[in-house]
Amino acid sequence: MAAQHLRIEPFATEHLDAALHLSRQVGWPHRIEDWALNASISGGVVALEGDRVVGTALCTIFGDVAQLNMIIVDVRMRGRGLGRRVMEAVIAMAGPREMRLVATQEGLPLYEKLGFTATGQIAQHQGIAKATTPDLPVGDGDSGDVERLAVMDRAASGMARTGLLRRIAGRGQVLLAEDGFAMLREFGRGHVLGPVVARDAATARALIAEGARRCAGGFLRVDLPRERGLSDHAASLGLAHVGGGTAMTCRAAIASEQKDFTTYALVSQALG
Repeated sequence: MAAQHLRIEPFATEHLDAALHLSRQVGWPHRIEDWALNASISGGVVALEGDRVVGTALCTIFGDVAQLNMIIVDVRMRGRGLGRRVMEAVIAMAGPREMRLVATQEGLPLYEKLGFTATGQIAQHQGIAKATTPDLPVGDGDSGDVERLAVMDRAASGMARTGLLRRIAGRGQVLLAEDGFAMLREFGRGHVLGPVVARDAATARALIAEGARRCAGGFLRVDLPRERGLSDHAASLGLAHVGGGTAMTCRAAIASEQKDFTTYALVSQALG
């Protein structure tokens, strides 16, 4: 069946199980709870062949930035233009905003044709975490800290993510240092640490070390912008480099030259 004969409809709760099947088909580790978190703060579309979901794409609005994510096409349907159709649908949802995504190698050619340009590489690190003592003090926060932390996050990322951070804080742990914070939550095969936002790399290293200490003996994942230079630190904590993706943007806003905070680890490759 040609892609133009497939139906594109709004993503809804009843599509979650089929979306989970698609993500497992391409080897992504998401649980139904991970899909539900993304969908709860996003708009999106599904492609339907009859009643069967054969494609997904979400658009998550964070203020002036739209994060495009969970872009999947059933392996049987590839090469028929379906990827372009679901992308065009979520691009329309983004409106005039800057758009961002993290691309797989397979998706890169399409995104480049649609006007996205690469801005960096994301290094996915994961494994059985090792306990170590952070070089700087790291304590606990809670949902009451979210408003303050969202200001730091926006200074680092340019994204207004108070709602997302509140959801993560409500179901996970908030790690606080004097000059930054991180969030730890269940995801995929174990836990994920992100975002990690800090004034400097020393604070980021301490937050990552504390996340590993809290997950010692269990599975932990962290997605690091490679240019931040913390891959060796993650590897020393038992989190091997196992792949990643290409950070891309379209209609990028002009960035300020000086930022008080920097993103050292993503919430996830889907949510930036």
